[in-house]
Amino acid sequence: MDRRTFVKATGAGAAGAAATASPAIAQSMPKINWRLTSSYPKSLDTLFGLSTQVAKRVAEATDNQFQIQTFAAGEIVPALQALDSVQNGTVECSHTLASFYIGKDTAFAFETSLPFGLNTRQHNAWLYAGGGLELCRDFMKKFNVHTIPSGNTGAQMGGWFRKEIKSTADLQGLKFRIAGLGGQIMAKLGVVPQTLGGGDIYPALERGTLDAAEFSGPLDDEKLGFQRVAKYYYYPGFWEGCANVSFIVNLEKWNALPAHYRAIVEAACAEANALCVAKYDHGNPDALIRLVASGAELRGFPQDVMQAAFKEAQALYAQLAASNPAFKTFYDSWQPYWRKEQLWFRVAELPFDAFNAQMAQQTR
Repeated sequence: MDRRTFVKATGAGAAGAAATASPAIAQSMPKINWRLTSSYPKSLDTLFGLSTQVAKRVAEATDNQFQIQTFAAGEIVPALQALDSVQNGTVECSHTLASFYIGKDTAFAFETSLPFGLNTRQHNAWLYAGGGLELCRDFMKKFNVHTIPSGNTGAQMGGWFRKEIKSTADLQGLKFRIAGLGGQIMAKLGVVPQTLGGGDIYPALERGTLDAAEFSGPLDDEKLGFQRVAKYYYYPGFWEGCANVSFIVNLEKWNALPAHYRAIVEAACAEANALCVAKYDHGNPDALIRLVASGAELRGFPQDVMQAAFKEAQALYAQLAASNPAFKTFYDSWQPYWRKEQLWFRVAELPFDAFNAQMAQQTR
């Protein structure tokens, strides 16, 4: 074969390869556009930021072929209608708390957290290694969604109160913004629970239609301005020793994604989960210092409130396990896991944390 014949042959071969390769690449990276509705306002840049973080990573990993457009609470649907909007296909996905939807089924609480339940590390262990996520996904199929852990606030504060709480007697008739099963437990102690999205809490406190409100912790609470309308800041938020934020996807849309796109979304959510905890652990101390400096008065819940609430929580779980098969399926996995985790943390983590806290107090 002479030189000119060789050049023509190899040129034709390369052109043919390019012609077949380009469609193959395009097929492996299809163009997809989704919309995401968050249950959080943009002012809560850590929680709303989960959505933008996941969208950014997904776009980067797919050469901008998979785009997720993010919307804050109220821009498409209200904060507490996120699940419904994903179920019915109004949007493809959402960032929300599963516990917002216990009105549909009390078993939704398990993915977020239970009062007096697992802390953040324990909850992640149950979800990722203890079979919890498999239970959550199987349960959520009934609601036409797929769920992925995608953030966590860590242990929360007990909220902002317009008056001091000195005993359970002070809870009688208290109009308290509190979500999830915590609201049902506090109702047993005389509280009148209210469920409101994050952006609606401040106006209700300011108008006096709420007497108290819990939301998250110092980093978020400071941005929402609660310290300006309720000065007593209580701890701990025993109804949320952690709060797992869920990335929920319409089930048909999830199943239609190429396998490598699904893997990219899972990885982006895992990264968002780790970053969210880090941001709260980093930002909460400084925010708490600022809040106290501005006039917030820290108070610990009285022991009789804690003991009474714990007793009511155990009674509620027994009742729900007896009446709701879905709740029982979760509880049979979760409750022995909770006991086991308390054993380990009592031996190692708790003494270490307690000693360090004592030393930090003495060496200021």
